[in-house]
Amino acid sequence: MINLNDIEMSKLIRIFGNSAQTIVLENLLRNRGEFTYLSGIAEETGLSHSSVARVMEPLVENNIIIEKKLGKQIRTFSMNEENPVAKLIIKFYDELMALPKEKI
Repeated sequence: MINLNDIEMSKLIRIFGNSAQTIVLENLLRNRGEFTYLSGIAEETGLSHSSVARVMEPLVENNIIIEKKLGKQIRTFSMNEENPVAKLIIKFYDELMALPKEKI
């Protein structure tokens, strides 16, 4: 997980905390428009495969994240940029990232 002492702590984590949900969501937001392997998300975030899978379930169930299965075991994920809730999350994230660091 991201170290809270990191100087360049993400704005999203500063607001919502250093949780698996926040870390995975930010990873998907940063990589939106692309499908990312579950194992790739785990590797990029430093979270366990099982933690990433656990966090994904409600996001997929609520259609915020699209899941594509490649074969029987390989799962890929991407932001569902057509979902109204996902659109709001993306808008919030983009506006948050545009704010000067000292405003947060």
